[in-house]
Amino acid sequence: MEIIPAIDLINGQCVRLTEGDFAQQTTYDADPLAVAQRFEQHGIKRLHLVDLDGARAKQPVNLVVLERIARHTNLIIDFGGGLQSEEAVRQAFDAGARQITAGSIAVREPATVSGWLRTFGPERILIGADFRDNHISINAWAEQSDRTLREFLESYGTVGATTFICTDVSKDGKLQGPSLATYQELRKEVPSAHLIASGGVTTIADVEALAAVGMHGAIIGKAIYEGTITLQELQPWL
Repeated sequence: MEIIPAIDLINGQCVRLTEGDFAQQTTYDADPLAVAQRFEQHGIKRLHLVDLDGARAKQPVNLVVLERIARHTNLIIDFGGGLQSEEAVRQAFDAGARQITAGSIAVREPATVSGWLRTFGPERILIGADFRDNHISINAWAEQSDRTLREFLESYGTVGATTFICTDVSKDGKLQGPSLATYQELRKEVPSAHLIASGGVTTIADVEALAAVGMHGAIIGKAIYEGTITLQELQPWL
């Protein structure tokens, strides 16, 4: 199972939100490059980089930060936030992203994201499946759609998507443990999908449990910054 630390960006700094709420923001480090380099020094290979400013602006804002991290590390970076057009996706790739995450646009404009899958290939386009109570969340997690998580994954599977970042928004940033039961069910229902768990990963026991379920990867954010999971503890997974 791949270990994927997260760096969320506001004003070029590393922050974490709780349940995606900009009013519940904690700033952890002013230098995201130093954080990324620290991850790499401990054997981390991948990075989930989220442009929260871009998500609000509906266009990438922190491409310079992406470029710096890509230039000064060998991390495989997946980048998301504000990617609403093919031009924006190309800008992210040109700045050094190896993959991008199609978030809310994957719900709103499936035809657009299907086009990206054809143009760039499924290995470069990750689908963000943000959910609460097994239903897809939309509009910056403020609303529930009537689409189930399983239906959403299966529909994208038919157009070639292979990898999904499944974020339980009710757990994100709360350090209360991941949605193991949901992931377990998804692994049975959509066995061909590569599922990356996100939201609530708090301890090494959580990491072990996700691996036992058969998850393809685990995104870890606040737990690393708060020290409930240390980079040293993650060594066996790297």
